[in-house]
Amino acid sequence: MTRSVFTRLALASALATSALPALALYKIVGPDGNITYTDRPPAGTTSRVSTMVGGTVNEVAPLDTLPVELRQAATRHPVVLYTAADCVPCDEGRKLLMQRGVPYTEKLIINNDDVAALELAVGVRTVPALKIGSQTLRGMSADEWVAYLDAARYPRESRLPRGWQGAAPEPLVVRSVARPEVAEVPAAPLRAPLALEPPVAPPGGLRF
Repeated sequence: MTRSVFTRLALASALATSALPALALYKIVGPDGNITYTDRPPAGTTSRVSTMVGGTVNEVAPLDTLPVELRQAATRHPVVLYTAADCVPCDEGRKLLMQRGVPYTEKLIINNDDVAALELAVGVRTVPALKIGSQTLRGMSADEWVAYLDAARYPRESRLPRGWQGAAPEPLVVRSVARPEVAEVPAAPLRAPLALEPPVAPPGGLRF
């Protein structure tokens, strides 16, 4: 992307979040009706949780509504998917998780800040990338992803309740306040991997 594109994206994101409390990405309505805001996804709650993205509120079902086997896997080994726009392998990875019924968090790589944060999180500047608990998978390999999901004890067939909705995709780096336009040094280009990297551990020796 060019600097001007990064600038427009950053400005649009800042404007979208300017009406929200600083760093608040989740709105939680407790059983007593009290409303709180937080930047961390709540776990193990029966309260009504909503994500706040682009000035809109999206209802998110709490993990407590999931079947026991799926809830245990999602709590012990949460899944995070890193994606970018116009990324065919990202679409394939997202489809695999949805078909298997894996509740996951999707982080979008939009600008230079996100690219730098992606490298810190997964060690590369390529998408898609997937984290299953402490394990990091780089590049889209259906067989590899399935092996690690099996090791984390995610059910092989979807157990998600009808109508269950996870959190909406959000930028990897939280946009809390508008920043003045400054010249940015373009980061190394974000790319989908042309060749798959070897798994972090052989499928026969997966550990969590």
